[in-house]
Amino acid sequence: MVQQHAARPPDVLVVDDDPRLRDLLRRYLTQQGFAVVVAEDAQAMNRVMRHQRFDLMVLDLMMPGEDGLQVIARLRAAQSDLPVIVLTARGDESDRITGLEAGADDYLAKPFNPRELVARIQSVLRRSRLTEMPGAPSTEPQRMQFGDFELDLSTRSLRKAGVPIPLTTSDFATLKALARHAREPLSRQRLMQLSRGRDYESSDRSLDVQISRLRKLLEDDPHHPRYLQTVWGVGYVLIPDQDEATGAEHPAQTPEHGRL
Repeated sequence: MVQQHAARPPDVLVVDDDPRLRDLLRRYLTQQGFAVVVAEDAQAMNRVMRHQRFDLMVLDLMMPGEDGLQVIARLRAAQSDLPVIVLTARGDESDRITGLEAGADDYLAKPFNPRELVARIQSVLRRSRLTEMPGAPSTEPQRMQFGDFELDLSTRSLRKAGVPIPLTTSDFATLKALARHAREPLSRQRLMQLSRGRDYESSDRSLDVQISRLRKLLEDDPHHPRYLQTVWGVGYVLIPDQDEATGAEHPAQTPEHGRL
């Protein structure tokens, strides 16, 4: 009989200055099958990350010293694609949007149910591990060329004129969903389901922020997008060539975070 080895538990780093919350999350996430390391601030996080690689980070935005936003900015500037879920003590929508704009993959407002955090962690980890099975047949093209860009779905990479462009887990998941349905307008709810595996709520601005991030990566003028267009009354569509999307609103009339 061939002995099967259990899959390695995901390594999760929790960074929060609240000792009670750190202990609660360490115990609860360990019970849920994660290998958990905790850090009380950015300095402790730096020490831990010098010696260990993680699959995901749970990061408090409001910390003394280097705060969560500064940590995310530093990670992304170093081209780290480590998935990050941010925690914010305030329910202020601007905090969550700022975290997503900085490159976070998801967010959760305090106080929260630990089961909700586990669901968010599992969702982000699934997205980060969505790669094509080696040798698996596929009827869909794995590469897409548009302008100077080449998107390779099998290697999760985006290049512009041959130069790699770093993508976060959420960047890639959203771009992959749009590419798989190129020229097909996708509603916000459908795009959220394809990219994040959950329903879109009318109060959830994360998808709009994600589209804004991608436009800054892809477009010469994000306010007048050529590739990633808004379709009035529907949602978004990726136009890889110079053709126009049927029903696409003129970019000058489309607010970057407008609601449909």
